[in-house]
Amino acid sequence: MSSLPAALLAAGASPTPSPSPSETAPVVPSLQDAQQSATNAASWVEQNWSTWLAMGLQILLIVVVAVALRAAVRKAITKLIDRMGRTVEAVDGTALSGLLVNAERRRQRSAAIGSVLRSVASFLILGTAALMVLSTFKIDLAPLLASAGVAGVAIGFGARNLVTDFLSGVFMILEDQYGVGDVIDAGVATGEVIEVGLRVTKLRGGEGEIWYVRNGEVKRIGNLSQGWATAGVDVTVRASEDLDRVKATLDEVAEHMSKEEPWNELLWGPIEVLGLDSVLIDSMVVRVSAKTMPGKALTVERELRWRIKRAFDAARIRIVGGATSVEDAEEAADPAAAVAAPSVYANADSPQAAATAPIAMQRPTPPGK
Repeated sequence: MSSLPAALLAAGASPTPSPSPSETAPVVPSLQDAQQSATNAASWVEQNWSTWLAMGLQILLIVVVAVALRAAVRKAITKLIDRMGRTVEAVDGTALSGLLVNAERRRQRSAAIGSVLRSVASFLILGTAALMVLSTFKIDLAPLLASAGVAGVAIGFGARNLVTDFLSGVFMILEDQYGVGDVIDAGVATGEVIEVGLRVTKLRGGEGEIWYVRNGEVKRIGNLSQGWATAGVDVTVRASEDLDRVKATLDEVAEHMSKEEPWNELLWGPIEVLGLDSVLIDSMVVRVSAKTMPGKALTVERELRWRIKRAFDAARIRIVGGATSVEDAEEAADPAAAVAAPSVYANADSPQAAATAPIAMQRPTPPGK
């Protein structure tokens, strides 16, 4: 029996040590250790509770002031927009309503301006409040602002067309370049404005089509509905007509039209005969012009042409391109009227008559004859 341990020792095997009690049993803190930890935690809370309370009150004050200031600013902006709308409603229906833009245009413009102002005010107030709250927690704002600046530049480059459209729309609305009901020439499209947005302007063309024009693409705008419009009519008559009679007829038409309704309201100035616009060999052009209400130039031109045609028919003044009345129409000239009648002394056997006679076709002679 004693030879087995000796053999194991000779083979180099070592006996397994028995586990110690300290390695297997967990260390249980004593009551004194727990009491010491609780005392440390209580002292730490007691030392910092005043700081936490001050930070909480400061954050609460910042939030309350920001919310109250935002509500007050938005309410002030809303009252301003409502006052603008009431001013338009008070003026609408009076004699000055024709001189001002229509109510829908002013309403949309006011709504757009109010929306922009409210959005900008909310962004500034809430953004400032958020930065103040972060600074209360002793957070360094320099890296955050730098990151926000880099992100803003990246977004600006990526969405530069959207930013351009938005800024162009804001300035178009603030400067009142055009509005609902205006007829404009935006370069890329022409028509009546039916909706003005911060990014897109909606136009209705002459054939009823709707154009969506991005505000950033508009390089120049021709507004045909602001101020006043000009109605111009060119009257082309024969060069042999009496200018004094033509002018007297046009003056009579202008006088009668200026006194009749509703043309006396659409005309913002007298109808003037400006004189000869051009003189050609067989015709001359007399120009008639009038200052009209915005957007009514085409209507006045059509009525003016109608009246001039009827007056010229009554005065028997010819317009180039045909007779002015059925009774005064001349029959078309006979092309053979300018040909001289044959002379009775003409000699049919003369060399001249033979030279003008057609050459008779000669039949070929059959062979064998």
